[in-house]
Amino acid sequence: METSQTSFNDSSQEKPARGQTNRAILHTIVLAILALSRPSASGALAETRAPAGLDRRTAAHSGALAGHRHRVLVSTDIGGTDPDDFQSMVHFLVYADSFDIEGLVSSPYGPGRKEHILEVIDCYEKDYANLKTYSDQYPTPDALRAITKQGETERAPYAGVRRSTQGSQWIVECARRDDSRPLYVLIWGGIEDLSQALHDAPDILPKLRVYWIGGPNKKWGPDTFQYLVTHHPKLWIIESNATYRGLFTGGNQSGQWGNEAFVSKHIAGKGSLGDFFVSKKADIKMGDTPSVGWLLKGTPGDPSQPGWGGRFVRAWERPYSRFERMTTKEDRMEVFGVLELVLPLRNDIPEQPAAVLAVENQKLPGHAPGDGTMRFRFCPKAAKAYSFKIRSNVPALDGTNGGITAFVPPPEGAQRPSSRLPNWWTDDPSRDLSEGLHSGAKTVSRWREDFLRDFAQRMLRCQSPISGQADK
Repeated sequence: METSQTSFNDSSQEKPARGQTNRAILHTIVLAILALSRPSASGALAETRAPAGLDRRTAAHSGALAGHRHRVLVSTDIGGTDPDDFQSMVHFLVYADSFDIEGLVSSPYGPGRKEHILEVIDCYEKDYANLKTYSDQYPTPDALRAITKQGETERAPYAGVRRSTQGSQWIVECARRDDSRPLYVLIWGGIEDLSQALHDAPDILPKLRVYWIGGPNKKWGPDTFQYLVTHHPKLWIIESNATYRGLFTGGNQSGQWGNEAFVSKHIAGKGSLGDFFVSKKADIKMGDTPSVGWLLKGTPGDPSQPGWGGRFVRAWERPYSRFERMTTKEDRMEVFGVLELVLPLRNDIPEQPAAVLAVENQKLPGHAPGDGTMRFRFCPKAAKAYSFKIRSNVPALDGTNGGITAFVPPPEGAQRPSSRLPNWWTDDPSRDLSEGLHSGAKTVSRWREDFLRDFAQRMLRCQSPISGQADK
């Protein structure tokens, strides 16, 4: 349950003991010193209020805004059909002085490529002269270009891995560096490069801390996801299938904090990065940004604690439903789970059997392992009914119709953490933390005003140099 608000009796006349008072004064002084010495806060957070029931000091315990430097590698499907990765990359780069950025990997399901990351870095370069007056920790544009790599461009086959890429090799190289700190891998798109890296170099697993924006991304990679669950169950990972939606759904959206109003007032006209942000989408989406918020303000080592990136629970056994027949809408499965259909080929099997399962905007290729079956994997991204249709050169399969109904995971799931997945975290299914059908989203949306206020201050850095530095 979310931490409840502590109520105080204003009429109480009881005074604290002198020792308690002294400790409280000392604690206040320490917090004030930390706040003044934290360059990335820009003074904005001092004006904001902590959400009810949450001590701000808890959320800031080991985040980058409290001065903790984390090693970070971002894997993104930027340049694809959704513009939100462009927005998230702009946000990430204005906080680039707060991290040790080790890699930017293009891992798309579609048209996105490394060049789209470089496009944002070009805008960063135009604002760099202003940004570096606020902090000498901003990496140079060329340093960012040097660590930008191309990853996998195709979804994984049934085995879950396909081939090594420049991106997967870079994950391995970064993870193996002689640095006692873990490598935080923020995945905004496909997880193929992560899976490939672990396949090629399983020794890197203890160094990785993964925050994956699953949900819609997961639907494109059920095979590589199932590979991770099966072969690397001890991976430290946050599987955020719905929590991330709290960034643009719910929370305070009144006045300047509305999705469109905020962009108009605080992003548009704020340097090259601000204009680029607006050119891609004139309202807030930034669906991948909670992964960055997790490192900025929170306790990254303990996902059960509150913070800008949400609060999570230990994962129950990852939902997997296997049917040896075509399913119908009467059959049910958990949303974001993996459905596997194992269908018999029967008679008249061609030499090279092939089939495709059509589901909405997906055409999922079948896998024929040579045992007289055709296998399909599907991951529903929303709680609703789906319709299937198979096209195949196998007569017994061609034209077959079916379906499945996906439901929101019940709250009891959080009471059954999987012993097989000791470091796997996921959305809190408690109904009081949902925004509509989006489990856990309120653990992000509750921070909306604080997060956006700080982001607005950061964007001012792109617009002009710090006072007194214009001629330097």
